[in-house]
Amino acid sequence: MNKRILIYATAYLPLVGGAEVAVKEITDRLAGYDFDLITALMDKKLARAEKIGRVNVYRLGCGWPKFDKLYLALFGHYKGWQLHRQKKYDLVWAIMASFGGFAALSFKLKTKIPYLLTLQEGDPIEEILNKVKLVRGRFNEIFIASDALQPISSYLAAWGEKMGFAGKISEVIPNGVDVGLFTKEYFKEEIGALRRSFGFPADSVIAVTSSRLVIKNGVGDVIKALKNLPADFCFYICGSGPLENKLKQLTEDLHLEQRVKFGGYKSHDELPKILKAGDIFIRPSLSEGLGNSFLEAMAAGLPTIGTLVGGIPDFLIEGQTGLVCQPGDSQSIGETILRASRLSVEEKKRLHRNALILVKEKYNWDCVVARLDLLFNRLLNSKNNL
Repeated sequence: MNKRILIYATAYLPLVGGAEVAVKEITDRLAGYDFDLITALMDKKLARAEKIGRVNVYRLGCGWPKFDKLYLALFGHYKGWQLHRQKKYDLVWAIMASFGGFAALSFKLKTKIPYLLTLQEGDPIEEILNKVKLVRGRFNEIFIASDALQPISSYLAAWGEKMGFAGKISEVIPNGVDVGLFTKEYFKEEIGALRRSFGFPADSVIAVTSSRLVIKNGVGDVIKALKNLPADFCFYICGSGPLENKLKQLTEDLHLEQRVKFGGYKSHDELPKILKAGDIFIRPSLSEGLGNSFLEAMAAGLPTIGTLVGGIPDFLIEGQTGLVCQPGDSQSIGETILRASRLSVEEKKRLHRNALILVKEKYNWDCVVARLDLLFNRLLNSKNNL
């Protein structure tokens, strides 16, 4: 008989972020479990209950994001108790110490079943703690009450320990990469046509990013760096977000409209071909929980530029798997883009070879899911000692 897991997540598909994609990839691959997930409605157009893949999704609220997230945090445990009376869950799983984490905590304290906390946070820790300052004691309990901790990076593991996690099971298990998707080969004509569609001159050096347009991803710093680079250096931005209009205005103010193009949101399936149509990947993050976009670019074969913040040092090693620039420093960013453009064919192949070995060995989804399966079993087998 399958084990039953109740997941609490602040958001879920079709709302897309790294955590949402991770839950879908994991639950699709994990046999021997049945999954229910409670989340905030966030959009009136979404169904209040539906099945996505192997997960039964229950959405709470009225369709106003701020209200729905608060409602989930304060009252989401009631829906869990209702389902628990029918299904008897073996494990409750919180995806991030967020609004869903508060609901998972309340559910855990009532039912006493094993509780796993996954840390996926990418925002600066100081910013997160400032947001919860009025409920800091309760926020700390999300960590303290958890029986197992699964951070996706060493950086988040250290944060979990600092926040008071004292359980016996803690293991860094990162998010994964669809290696087959990002190593897929395309006809040269396809890549050429896509590259031309960006609207840059044929001989351009094209830096690409896939980023939410928020402060922490440093996209504006790349635009500023471009101003001091030769005219044949261009920047193609995949992503959307609250800073989009400001970034477009910055581009106009610096007279870079012909060298910076905003491609908008791109689906996961579109990204591999776009990456292969570029020359360099860059995201000079100010903070990062892990950074799957870097790993995907590495798998696709691009020289990858990042900063050594958050979880990025777990995989980005200067001169071995990618190149390092300084966060918030447009001069350093520009210099590193120049370095990447001057790499020899052999140097590019070496970077790609090293990066691909790392991605295949540590970050492919099959490996990640196998490790999570072992963690679930450890937690379930230890529940009598909790």
